[in-house]
Amino acid sequence: MPVSTITAVDLLAQLDGFDTLIDARSESEYALDHFPGAVNWPTLDDAQRHEIGTLYKQVNPFEARKRGAAIAARNIADHITREVLDKQRDWRPLAYCWRGGQRSGSLSLILGQIGFRVTLVEGGYKAFRAAIVADTACLADQFVFRVVCGTTGSGKTRLLHALQRSGAQVLDLEALAVHRSSVLGALPGQPQPSQKAFDTRVWDTLRRFDPARPVFVESESRKVGNVAVPVAVMDAMRRSVCLNLVLGDTERVALLMEDYDFFVRNTGEFCGRLDVLAEIRGKATVQGWKDKVADGRITEVVQQLLTQHYDPVYLQSMQRNFVQFEKASVISPFDRSPAAMDAVAHQLVCTNA
Repeated sequence: MPVSTITAVDLLAQLDGFDTLIDARSESEYALDHFPGAVNWPTLDDAQRHEIGTLYKQVNPFEARKRGAAIAARNIADHITREVLDKQRDWRPLAYCWRGGQRSGSLSLILGQIGFRVTLVEGGYKAFRAAIVADTACLADQFVFRVVCGTTGSGKTRLLHALQRSGAQVLDLEALAVHRSSVLGALPGQPQPSQKAFDTRVWDTLRRFDPARPVFVESESRKVGNVAVPVAVMDAMRRSVCLNLVLGDTERVALLMEDYDFFVRNTGEFCGRLDVLAEIRGKATVQGWKDKVADGRITEVVQQLLTQHYDPVYLQSMQRNFVQFEKASVISPFDRSPAAMDAVAHQLVCTNA
């Protein structure tokens, strides 16, 4: 059966119409970013790509292509044996590689010869990447955002989770970035995605939303850890209606002690993160905080971090970057509990329906 092709732009609206999305690139290319839900069937793995690339440069392209074809044929045979023998005739795969060339083309040709209806992406991942960057900008302009603001520890992430439980549309940028967006925000043992993978996650989330309903999002800065929020999304957020989540200081400290309990249990790691603030707050201040942590007074340190560092920085940032922050409606849960956040979320969903 002949292999059909599809442009990356057309693919965006049809991505969920295929049974399997096959990434024929190497494992490191796949790890950097890939189509949402794609599986990795390398035509050449990392070591093999290096071997063929070296042969191409040091000997000649013809010898490299012969060797590469032999390796690719074996790898494709392995993929078919492992993944395809149980597939029925109506299985509809889509395949791609870096630019829609030899790697995915070889795989698609063999699958087509078997009798499957295979679709190949014109321009491969590179074209898809360009298409989702452009589409993200279009999507950002379609939605009405409701920006959940609030000082550190006020429970913004907890409220977003409550909004999700209430059926609201939520763009949780910190979850997509695997980072809590602060000096202490890196999650132990959980690496952040690449910038490209983060962009893909944002697009994949936005494309599933209904433009007729509001999208709730937290008031992030441009950077969430090491990744940057897409410019069009950030600009749309900054001009949107704001909601100011207010929680008392005692509740905020208690919430942070719960959410950052890994620092409470590993004070050495906590003190290491505090060193980053030395340039801003001064070495003497930071050393004072570290001494208090060593004395077991971590709650006192968290309170001082809020009042002396996070609160002033956050409020200045909100006033400078979010044009409707001064007009934000105040929302005040009775405490930090899930029940309190659920109550606020229910009210917001009803108000913004």
